[in-house]
Amino acid sequence: MEIKDKKISIIGAVKSGVGAAKLIRNLGGIPFVSDSAGEEKLTESIKALKENKIDFEIGNHSERVFDCDLIVISPGVPTNSSIIQGATDRKIKIISEIELAFNFCKGKIVAITGTNGKTTTTSLTGHILNACGFKTYVAGNIGFAFSEIALEVKQNEVVVLEVSSFQLDFIDKFKPYIAMILNITPDHLNRYDYKYQNYIDAKLRIYMNQDKEDSLILNNDSESLIKSLINHVSRDFCFSLNEKQNNGCYLADNKIYYFKNSDLQFSCTTAEINLKGEHNYANAMASIIAAKILGGSNQKIKEALGSFAGVEHRLELVRILEGVKYINDSKATNIDSVWYALRSFDEPIFLILGGLDKGNDYNQIKNLVVEKVKKIYAIGSSAEKIFNFFHSFVKVEITKSLEDAVYEANKEARENEIVLLSPACASFDMFLSYEHRGKVFKEVVNKL
Repeated sequence: MEIKDKKISIIGAVKSGVGAAKLIRNLGGIPFVSDSAGEEKLTESIKALKENKIDFEIGNHSERVFDCDLIVISPGVPTNSSIIQGATDRKIKIISEIELAFNFCKGKIVAITGTNGKTTTTSLTGHILNACGFKTYVAGNIGFAFSEIALEVKQNEVVVLEVSSFQLDFIDKFKPYIAMILNITPDHLNRYDYKYQNYIDAKLRIYMNQDKEDSLILNNDSESLIKSLINHVSRDFCFSLNEKQNNGCYLADNKIYYFKNSDLQFSCTTAEINLKGEHNYANAMASIIAAKILGGSNQKIKEALGSFAGVEHRLELVRILEGVKYINDSKATNIDSVWYALRSFDEPIFLILGGLDKGNDYNQIKNLVVEKVKKIYAIGSSAEKIFNFFHSFVKVEITKSLEDAVYEANKEARENEIVLLSPACASFDMFLSYEHRGKVFKEVVNKL
């Protein structure tokens, strides 16, 4: 890809947008960043853009964004936005930030997508590969923007990349050496015209450019994924909690086995894995397969599985106060994540639920809520929908803010009970991100 002296508009001024602009400038291009958000939401980005002498506009998208040779889209920009339509009408090529960075990265890419488990699996895979002696960068939706580190990565180094369907919508030549699809369940349907197949198709784009030298890791237990697979030429590995795999990993009798071409090459017990719960064993299996494909040593893989502590905002124990556990699961932005969260605890739960609804079907967690939840505190723009669905089965209180929900739960929860923030919704109606939401939760909890 030729960048030098090209005028390139970047839509979105948060992490990936700023990273893309800096990469373009470093390659001799002329970046222009545009974001419709106000100054109060973009303080850090504005500072970075000014420090790097990058031209930008905020508060709206002017016609200037179309005065360019190429448009780079940040993942938060909807595919049906006026910017996308305007660029399409003008026949301006649009690519995602990961597509841009891919063109200038010399290392091997392990790209991870799925509805749930992406952040944990990306972090765990990076942790294992580092332990195995690989110089490894963790980037994408977590860590650095891919564009921030693309030029640093040498040929014998690895980038472990968390990739969303939004980023895959606008790839062209993006081709990971190892691609993982962890699972597919309904999510982001508001982004995909409420058509589940559109969302599935976006996820499957992760392997569309792979060839016989590359590898694809699949969850054999994910019905929607397996049913939707189309022809490809990469080498497949599968993982399963239920069935033996001759090329991949499976769980049996509290032990994980890795076979390649029906040859047992690695095993460990679940007791040797620091993360607990079946969903985390599935994540661990995907990471083990990637490490073995790259040639990681069995002993180092085991040591890394035992030392990995988990990720922030995913079933994170914040505090135990008077015997009550406060758990931050702000990363749970869909129903499936909440299902896993509720299954992770035996104690009675006071559940903080709500935010920006993405087409949730609460029937999927109804039985678990009835079984495990003493009370729901409904927050955000979806509070009324949550109340209307659940109030016949469990106590539901609508609170004005997350802070109020924590204070009310603190009054009611007793020893050996749990206050769980697991919202099942996006954060953007009340917060800048799920990280911001989790941070506020932790601040309030630590002030109790």
